[in-house]
Amino acid sequence: MEEHTKEEHSDSDSHEVSREESSEETVSVVESSEKVSIDVSEPIEKESVEMEEESSEHVEKKHVEHEVKHVEKKEEHVHHEKKHHESRKSFGEGILHFFDKNYKVLMIIPFLLLFVGLVLVGGKIVTDGTFVEKDVSLKGGVTVTVTPKQTVDASALEQLLLSQYVGNDISIRTLRGQGVTSLAISSDIDGTENDAVDAFLAAISAGIGEELTDNYSVEIIGSSLGASFFKETLTALFIAFILMSLIVFIYFRSFVPSIAVILAAFSDIVVTLAIVNVMGMKLGAGGIAAFLMLIGYSVDTDMLLTTRMIKRREGSAFERAIGAFKTGMMMNFTTMAGIVAALFFVQSETIRQILTIVLIGLLVDIVFTWIQNVGILRWHLDRKVKH
Repeated sequence: MEEHTKEEHSDSDSHEVSREESSEETVSVVESSEKVSIDVSEPIEKESVEMEEESSEHVEKKHVEHEVKHVEKKEEHVHHEKKHHESRKSFGEGILHFFDKNYKVLMIIPFLLLFVGLVLVGGKIVTDGTFVEKDVSLKGGVTVTVTPKQTVDASALEQLLLSQYVGNDISIRTLRGQGVTSLAISSDIDGTENDAVDAFLAAISAGIGEELTDNYSVEIIGSSLGASFFKETLTALFIAFILMSLIVFIYFRSFVPSIAVILAAFSDIVVTLAIVNVMGMKLGAGGIAAFLMLIGYSVDTDMLLTTRMIKRREGSAFERAIGAFKTGMMMNFTTMAGIVAALFFVQSETIRQILTIVLIGLLVDIVFTWIQNVGILRWHLDRKVKH
């Protein structure tokens, strides 16, 4: 019994020892697994941190590269603008230098234009006995203003009347106002003869396809009255030119500058008149008034230029001319812009003729003021310095 008890004790002890060993083995396995898990997780966390750092560095690098490219593009744009500005500046300086050195040669251009203008106006006088084409208001005739009930082709009507009145001047103007369209039909027929006027009215009636009743009016200007009016307007133009010349001489009290201003104004009138004749424009009383206005515009810019170059002393003569040029061209372009805008809205043919002649004269004045007059004054001042 005692032996059996001892054996049981020994078996139980051995089982306890084995349990302790197994528990120790389990603990050691758990500890080893924890160690393994710790050893594996640390490199993963470190690798993820490194990846995040690399990603942020990559984003930052991209941002820096983008900023650098933006700055480079901006600098390139500034460089391009600077280069473009310098090229324009050098181009402008080149033109100014060319004008400064060759002003005597360039004076050939306005004098050649003046010569051509004189030839054209002189040829007109020789062939037609007058230097300008005159409309009915200046040479006499009949003007019929009719308001047709239906739409009429003015150009077709004009061609029809010209085919019937060979050798006579026929012109038709369209008048619009208050929703009504009228035709002003002018001819240089003898308005003192009733039969001629009646025949002209009959031709108009047939041309528009309806009978003339109370929808028309007739204005008759005698040839003697038209000639008298033309003579009076020319006298007014001549007196205005003479008075302008006297004022210029009194103001400058120097022969060459005064002659330069007067010559420029005369050249403007002659060349503008030649262009008007080439265009086939028939002048009325408004056209003569336009030439009176042109004298004033021409003298205005020439007085500005001559005053700057003769009476001022700061800078060289050419620099003073450039200063006057900037001011004068601003005045010219402002006036021309207003005239062009008015031409789009004005319906009156008389006013349109005035505006057209003044616009042509202002364009011509650019050549005669800023090339011819500048050249004469430069020559005069250089001559004074040498003497």
